[in-house]
Amino acid sequence: RALAWQLSFQCRDGGWGAFDKDVIDGWLENMPFADHNAILDPTCSDLTARTLELFGYIDFDRFDPSVKEALRYLIRTQEDDGSWYGRWGVNYIYGTWQVLRGLRAIGQDMTQDWILRGRDWLESCQNDDGGWGETCATYEDPSAKGKGDSTASQTAWAIMGICACGDLNRPSVQRGLRYLLSTQQPDGSWHEPQITGTGFPGVFYLKYDMYRQNFPLLALATYVNYKRSFGHPRSFFRCG
Repeated sequence: RALAWQLSFQCRDGGWGAFDKDVIDGWLENMPFADHNAILDPTCSDLTARTLELFGYIDFDRFDPSVKEALRYLIRTQEDDGSWYGRWGVNYIYGTWQVLRGLRAIGQDMTQDWILRGRDWLESCQNDDGGWGETCATYEDPSAKGKGDSTASQTAWAIMGICACGDLNRPSVQRGLRYLLSTQQPDGSWHEPQITGTGFPGVFYLKYDMYRQNFPLLALATYVNYKRSFGHPRSFFRCG
């Protein structure tokens, strides 16, 4: 029943929105009470990919028409540089990670050119310190995508996105892991003054304080679990 409910919210363009189905008609924005266009609930790549990740967890048929429609949606919404827009996290680093993770979960061949372009984009914006960062300004100025001071949460997203493509020994992954380990505080936490959560793009943004904790932990666990699944049961971090 839960699966049927989720499938029922797939929109006519093949994607999923956050709250309802097909609330995407632009004329609604012209209504006088359409406060900062929040009346719309457009489909987005990050939620569509997250739905594919869910399908992968429950071994849903990856050849089902709904999956094929979702894949076509993700191909259409990929940016020219290989990245994906992130509606619910800042921003293209978030969206690209979500898509790569979802594609892996649903059983896609992660060596396809269009998928590797997403990985390559993540690697192209890695900072000199090994981390990744991106600012809220990218929602109004896409030319700033992938640029910003390194943060724990965005570094974690990028690591997980690259790991989803299968090569855990890539220098970008190792540098990212070193960044996370070297910036961890004595109490085990990470410091992150930047805002990396999205409310309504161009209007307001959200600071989820646990992003700086749970996403680095998820990235480290993802790395270890992938290592084990690829035949390295006694894997440990070689980041020195």
